[in-house]
Amino acid sequence: MFITQHMTRTPVTVSPETTLPAVREILGKGKFRHLPVVDGENRLVGIVTDRDLRSASPSSVLSEERIKACLSELDQTQVSAIMSRAFFTLTPMSTLDDALILLDREKIGALPVVDQEQRVGSAMIVVEHDGKRKPLSRIAKVLEEHSIRFTRLIRTEPEEGAPERIYLRVNTYNISAVHQALGEAGFSVVLPEIPEFIG
Repeated sequence: MFITQHMTRTPVTVSPETTLPAVREILGKGKFRHLPVVDGENRLVGIVTDRDLRSASPSSVLSEERIKACLSELDQTQVSAIMSRAFFTLTPMSTLDDALILLDREKIGALPVVDQEQRVGSAMIVVEHDGKRKPLSRIAKVLEEHSIRFTRLIRTEPEEGAPERIYLRVNTYNISAVHQALGEAGFSVVLPEIPEFIG
């Protein structure tokens, strides 16, 4: 059983520049204990936990004046200063057993699911050019209308005798919704060939 059947498909993430008060608020409102930290390309660069926040808080044995000074400094501190850069991850092809073994062996509380480029919640979609004008603009419009975030949209030169293809990277693992949106707009999605296994 693949982990994609059990993972959170639209994970909440923060950037390395997010301040600690903002992280604390997100964790509190979301009622979870871990937050992936991603860069501008949605690549995983760290993990921050509620324990990290507690560890960063000033000790109660300090003077009241010193505690206030520390808290004021923490209000301006970015999450990159306290996040963990050593973490374990899974891929969409990982199984539920893989996750359970890692969680038990490493005594960790969260496992981000990333693609081959360490992006959180992203996937590559291949679309055949329908021959109409401005395909990239039309695809971008479809994605924006359905609130589907994307980070890459590339039109390649077609091979001889083959249809022209367009490659897009979307920040979601709800691929069926992307396929449906593109199909309704008249685009044909190229699906990978799955070999038949003979039992």
